[in-house]
Amino acid sequence: MKFVLDNIGWILAAFISGGMLLWPLFRRGAGGPWVSTLEATQLMNREDALVIDVRDADAYAKGHILGAKSVPLADLARRAGDLEKHKSKAVIVSCQNGDRSAAAAATLRQNGFSRVHPLNGGFAAWQHAGLPVEK
Repeated sequence: MKFVLDNIGWILAAFISGGMLLWPLFRRGAGGPWVSTLEATQLMNREDALVIDVRDADAYAKGHILGAKSVPLADLARRAGDLEKHKSKAVIVSCQNGDRSAAAAATLRQNGFSRVHPLNGGFAAWQHAGLPVEK
């Protein structure tokens, strides 16, 4: 017990740093099966996957993944019905850096989409990989 009391600062630091290392695993699990840029391009090329960009209209207008459909996250639940015809196909959800894709994927799943994949790293990862972008 004396050891714990004498080293409480180090013990807390170890728990906090361990939690920070595990956080991405918990975040990733919440959005379902994430895809890398390579896996996303394979889904797009082989299965004609729909890409949904959930960034705001201004960010979308500055540049987006080739062929992506703009549906801002704030409007996604309301506009999910517009995407009804795509329920059976693979859907890739992209935001700026991957932070909002999990929430968008969860919204789509609640609306009956079964093959939804958040893009790991979002549009920033897409650009970093040098993949096609349109404005």
